[in-house]
Amino acid sequence: MTTKTKNILKVIGILCVGILLGSLIFGGSDTPKSEHDHKAEQVIKTIWTCSMHPQIRMDKPGKCPLCGMELIPLESNDSAANTNAVQMTANAMKLANIQTMIVGSKQANKELRLNGKIQIDERNLYTQSSHIPGRIETLKINFTGEKVYRGQTLAMVYSPQLVTAQEELLQAYSMKTTQPELFEAAKQKLNNWKIGENTINKIINNGKPIQQFPITADVSGIITAKKVELGDYVDRGMPIYEIADLSKLWVLFDVYESDMPWVNVGDEVIYTVKSLPGKTFKGVISFIDPLINAQTRVASARVEVKNSDDKLKPEMFVTGIIKNNISKTASKDIIVPKSAVMWTGERSIVYIKSNGKNNVNFTLRNVTLGPSLGDAYVINKGLKDGDEIVVKGTFTVDAASQLAGKPSMMNPDSSNELTSNMTMIDKSKIDMKFKQQLGDIVAAYIKLKNALVDDNSSLAQQEAKKLTYNLENTDMSLLHGDAHTIWMKFLKTLQEAANKTQNSKDIGVQRDAFLVLGKKLSEAITTLGVETEKKQPLYLEFCPMAHNNEGGYWLSYDKEIKNPYFGKAMLTCGEVKATY
Repeated sequence: MTTKTKNILKVIGILCVGILLGSLIFGGSDTPKSEHDHKAEQVIKTIWTCSMHPQIRMDKPGKCPLCGMELIPLESNDSAANTNAVQMTANAMKLANIQTMIVGSKQANKELRLNGKIQIDERNLYTQSSHIPGRIETLKINFTGEKVYRGQTLAMVYSPQLVTAQEELLQAYSMKTTQPELFEAAKQKLNNWKIGENTINKIINNGKPIQQFPITADVSGIITAKKVELGDYVDRGMPIYEIADLSKLWVLFDVYESDMPWVNVGDEVIYTVKSLPGKTFKGVISFIDPLINAQTRVASARVEVKNSDDKLKPEMFVTGIIKNNISKTASKDIIVPKSAVMWTGERSIVYIKSNGKNNVNFTLRNVTLGPSLGDAYVINKGLKDGDEIVVKGTFTVDAASQLAGKPSMMNPDSSNELTSNMTMIDKSKIDMKFKQQLGDIVAAYIKLKNALVDDNSSLAQQEAKKLTYNLENTDMSLLHGDAHTIWMKFLKTLQEAANKTQNSKDIGVQRDAFLVLGKKLSEAITTLGVETEKKQPLYLEFCPMAHNNEGGYWLSYDKEIKNPYFGKAMLTCGEVKATY
């Protein structure tokens, strides 16, 4: 055996002895090999979830069984910090198109839109009457709209009484030297009929009565009404024309009862006239009617305008805007977009964003709304400077929160009892009479839907009143156990939304309430079942652009899309989602 071979064997022997000693020294742990393998498996295992339905947990990638979206990997859970928060990853927020903003204090500038008409200034409207009794022999002005001037002859009148008075004047004049008092009395009688001294002297010089006397205009202006015709008999003081001076006019804006706190004397109004496109006018409110019209529920706010160029005409329609700073103190109001607020009838909520260790958390918070600023709300209570809230995708966050059993718009107590009970109720055991009552409620709801499709807010109020009646007269004794409890929760929300609709003339408010009606009524039908009239099918339809692009559902007997959230503006926007 060579020296080289011996050295190799020696090295191998040393290595074997080293391995044996190492196993004796470091192999004292009593942990089973299987446990080490299990830990390694836990480290590499990934849980997959749905960005829209966080309650879904899968051990492998795929599609969500609820909505069909691709599952995403779930990062480490940090919900222990806030058990009421719903979590989303940054990627999930992008997929759901959720946007947030940090709120801060600023001045609350309310923009109020008013409609009105141009009217004649009542102080410049004059009734021209006849100061002579008699018959209209000639009409110099034969139509309305003609311009007249002060002193212009409007009509000629034959007056038998005046002829007799002139004859008495001539007789008294012949006895002037012997009976001057009689002559003065005859002259005074003519003066009472507005017969001037020059005309009296003309009668005396001619020696015979004047047969016809003129009626002259007392003021300059436009003839707005003709009260007599040729040949008519008029008494003294009887109106024959109405004359208006149109050099100054009034713009009367309709102010609804609910808007009156925001309109004051001295406010500047910027307004436009429909018949004068491209031209903008400014004015100041000089008077607000102290009385509200009992029929229309509006008061008039007056703006006085000059009309020297005669471009403005009475009865023209105008649209005005008033902008007021309604902050109680300078720069102390929290203002948020309307898209950030969800309304349930008695509560208003927003979602607050906070950053967890690995995920983004959203937590429901109740807020108290102040005045509406058009596309924004003043928040009186519930938010502070620096809070970050969801302003787009609020409905998506709320849906995820509700499905995850967290506090949500309809379940503020974070109890998912209602959601879990829905799947436990056997609809076949629900009394058929109740299902028929629910069918009657659906029929009233669809009439309300049709009114909103036609953009008819007045009819929507009437149909909402009928819907409220059907809801109030539901026989709840037909339901028992969980079904009774669930219907009570549905009923409360449905009644609040129906009352909101019937108490508002604003079609935008009505459509916001209708959004709640459609959501809760479809849930009630899914949970309890329904028996429609003549067993006609019922379609659940959806518009993705409703409610500030957050989407809205509605029920319909007709498969053809007729959108109640936009009416004629986007009548066919939407699609059928389900059929009952």
